[in-house]
Amino acid sequence: MIKKFNYKKYIVYISFIIVFTVFSIVLKDKGFSSPANLMNILRQTSMISVAAIGMCFAISAGLIDLSIGGVISITALLVALLLKYSISVPVAVTAGLGMGALCGAINGGIVAKVRIPSFLVTLGTSTIFAGASRIMTNLEAVPITNKVFNNVFGSGNIGPISSLFIWTLIMMTIGHIVYKKTSFGKAVLSVGGNESAARYSGINVDKTKFWTMVICSISASFAGIMYAARMHGARYTLGENDVMSVIAAVVIGGTSFSGGKGTIVGTIIGSIVIGILNNGLLLMGLSVSEQMIARGVVIIIAVSLSLRESRD
Repeated sequence: MIKKFNYKKYIVYISFIIVFTVFSIVLKDKGFSSPANLMNILRQTSMISVAAIGMCFAISAGLIDLSIGGVISITALLVALLLKYSISVPVAVTAGLGMGALCGAINGGIVAKVRIPSFLVTLGTSTIFAGASRIMTNLEAVPITNKVFNNVFGSGNIGPISSLFIWTLIMMTIGHIVYKKTSFGKAVLSVGGNESAARYSGINVDKTKFWTMVICSISASFAGIMYAARMHGARYTLGENDVMSVIAAVVIGGTSFSGGKGTIVGTIIGSIVIGILNNGLLLMGLSVSEQMIARGVVIIIAVSLSLRESRD
């Protein structure tokens, strides 16, 4: 008996091939598939990809983090301010990641101990973090002139490969190992699949939720570091419109919105699909407003497919 092909399992890869092929044909004369433009797509999607890795953990655990935009901006500004006052790059980066961990600990502590749904918690903390980032510099941008930081974490290249994409691959590898090869990753999936069953099986659900939110915020903070390095500076607006793109990347990548199932590699592919879509629509001459509408349609379709698969 021939086994029925489960296309849903490979929907992100199928979507990638379809979207890439369509734009390659339609935009052939505009250089869509040129090596320079393809690397530009990977460069532009790197921050979304890195933030989406942490979000994959959160959604897989049945959680969500709407505060990542605030985490991105507050981290970028903190790192920029430290570098402005001649603090070394390692110390500034460590402080930025520490800020992300602190934000995640706030989210995770409230979710795990107070038992408030993560949607409501991070909806509140998103405004707190965004407000704090505005206060830090009184709405002023902070330039970064440290060439080492800018090259290593943002605008540099190793041969033809952008340093941003190299960091994406590094973070993807770390995320995949933690997600698939560790007891913590298995606990995340168990909590997201059936929280009651996870408790009965001996998993510390509160601890798992806490550290999942911390990981999500640390990923967002690293994305903020990459933003700052790429832009050679930071301002409070960084990351403020990224949360929907991050969630879309995770869901398009094959992570179930109801929890219990996910893939880090698929999440990165999902992010690249969104990047291809954005780039293709831009080359087609669509306005920013029209691009936003298209992204919204993609998010609705992706969530619909995810929910349909979880019911099957």
